[in-house]
Amino acid sequence: MGKAKSKGPKFAAVKKIITKKTINKYKEDVLNHKKKDADKEKLGRNVPQVSSALFFSYNTALGPPYRVIVDTNFINFSIQNKLDLEKGMMDCLYAKCTPCITDCVMAELEKLGQKYRVALRIAKDPRFQILACTHKGTYADDCIVERVTQVPGVPIMYITRHRYSIERLPEATIGGAPRI
Repeated sequence: MGKAKSKGPKFAAVKKIITKKTINKYKEDVLNHKKKDADKEKLGRNVPQVSSALFFSYNTALGPPYRVIVDTNFINFSIQNKLDLEKGMMDCLYAKCTPCITDCVMAELEKLGQKYRVALRIAKDPRFQILACTHKGTYADDCIVERVTQVPGVPIMYITRHRYSIERLPEATIGGAPRI
């Protein structure tokens, strides 16, 4: 048996040359706060903050069964935390829940390939209601934000301590999320 071939000497790696021009550019970027603020303003994507307390003032007829829009990360984190989506939602909201998934989220899971095949299998469950999308493209986050901003004050469900939780709902609700 022979020796394994080495990849080459590590001491001969090429060093990056730092010029005076790059140093000056770095100083300008660090010290010029106004330029950073201007760049942040150009980004956009600001979603207006609406209190969840407004939810029932607009939606007095809301009641079970609740329809919960689910995205890719929610499914993946549910798998990581070993949570059953429908059962966990029912435990959180104390009512029957129907998980809803948009075409964009389904397309996003299909694009992610083999690594997310379990999430895709869960998303294709017949208990999930599939919502059709009418917009161009398959960017799921924008699709969900667009749907949610149509109704003011929609609460957000998230995972904490290996269980589902929901942001503070108005006191007018009966039940609600358990707070530990």
